[in-house]
Amino acid sequence: METWFPAAVWLALALTATLISIWFRIATALSEIVVGTAAQLFLGILVGGALVGLDEPWVKFLAGTGALMLTFLAGAELNPDIFKMKWKETTVIGLASFLSPFLGCAAIAYYVLGWDPRASWLAGVALSTTSVAVVYAVMLEFRLNTTTYGKTILAACFITDLGTVLALGLIFSPFTIRTVVFLAVSVAVFIALPYVTPGFFRRYGGRPSETEAKFLLLLLFSMGALAAWAGSEPVLPAYIIGMVLAGSVGKDHVLIRRLRTVTFGLLTPFYFIRAGSYVSVPALIGAPVTFLVLLLGKMVAKFAAVYPATLVFKSPGKEGMYTTLLMSTGLTFGSISALFGLSNNIIDRTQYSLLVASVIASAVVPTIIANAYYLPRHLLMKAPEEKANPTLNRHGKNSATPTPHGDRP
Repeated sequence: METWFPAAVWLALALTATLISIWFRIATALSEIVVGTAAQLFLGILVGGALVGLDEPWVKFLAGTGALMLTFLAGAELNPDIFKMKWKETTVIGLASFLSPFLGCAAIAYYVLGWDPRASWLAGVALSTTSVAVVYAVMLEFRLNTTTYGKTILAACFITDLGTVLALGLIFSPFTIRTVVFLAVSVAVFIALPYVTPGFFRRYGGRPSETEAKFLLLLLFSMGALAAWAGSEPVLPAYIIGMVLAGSVGKDHVLIRRLRTVTFGLLTPFYFIRAGSYVSVPALIGAPVTFLVLLLGKMVAKFAAVYPATLVFKSPGKEGMYTTLLMSTGLTFGSISALFGLSNNIIDRTQYSLLVASVIASAVVPTIIANAYYLPRHLLMKAPEEKANPTLNRHGKNSATPTPHGDRP
């Protein structure tokens, strides 16, 4: 009862969010965030308590695993050939997306809001991010992940978040022997994986025991544990693992589909709903101007840097706006950075609530605007493999028909 009832509540919220996404034709990730915020507020008014099981270890584990898997899948979508072909564009857009809000929001926090220097730099870090989780979920929703355009945006997201993680580590985290060990092991693993993984899958894969999924989960959990031990973030190695395996795992469409089923069907609802539940509506009501200043500061800084960068590479106006708005989203690394600041007494709880609310709002507002007014509908298409034969799996047998755009596959 003490486990199954909270689990039923969480899945009821997940199903509600999915139905809302279908009815209003919005990305499921966004509806889950909004449902999490609404559920937390509703329960607080009714019973004066938190969302059921919000801080239970099993809820944290499922939410954390959802973040790892979603980030890994986003990395696996990065076509190495696209990255090589578009490296200038992705690097320029990614760096612009990081540097402008990092410096701009830090200045706003210090000069406009009167925060102390360390808290201001932390605000710059937290608001500089682009949410790989949200961008990938939206790309997958509309099948833009199969296009060169979508893969370019995902690659730019990696550059942005790499800058965020490096800034957080260099400014606030000491460089210790643990950092050296983590970097050395990571480099060795990343180099070996493209050679070891395909051979392992050929010999032991293709069985009902799902050897491939177990291998990948072991890898993600192990590298995540090492990253946490070194003071880094577990989602960073997950993203890079996805990237280095994009040429093998990323091309196994049946395996990717199975991983998506578990990830989007069970894991990511816990992640997005839990993220939404951390938005303190009373804190926003108490300081709406500060919240708006932080949110608009991030969006304006992203727009001022990213949109001109898209024009440099001759991106059409509508696609450039869509890119800019998606690069303005934030969630995973932004929330992690804010929690890091609270845990290490860099910011207080009020500042934390305002930062997290701004980060989560940046996952919702730009995406709604982008999909409502700037969605590049001419790029909406099925994956090339599905266009050739939409029901063919890797064994040459028929598989399930792809789901409509209103819900995740």
